[in-house]
Amino acid sequence: MSNPIEQLNKVFDSRIRIGIMSALMVNEDVNFNDLKALIDVTDGNLASHLKTLEDNSYIKVQKGFIGRKTNTVYSITKTGEKAFRTHIDALEKIIKGLN
Repeated sequence: MSNPIEQLNKVFDSRIRIGIMSALMVNEDVNFNDLKALIDVTDGNLASHLKTLEDNSYIKVQKGFIGRKTNTVYSITKTGEKAFRTHIDALEKIIKGLN
């Protein structure tokens, strides 16, 4: 049996990325402004973390408009869901192993 620490994903080392992924696990999609408010970060900080998750194919981005305003919506991919579940499962195993 492999060590659960080896199953942790470096991409999810950031509290911001964990927050993004957690929000997307329980919502079909979330727009940029809602994510920003939920996680309480600056535009630039959120954008850079979203880019990392997108580059790893963990989230997909849909750009559109509501009226004349741009609206960017994010959702989790199957790959992202699987990777995040593996990461969370590994954390649980580590925590249970400490008892």
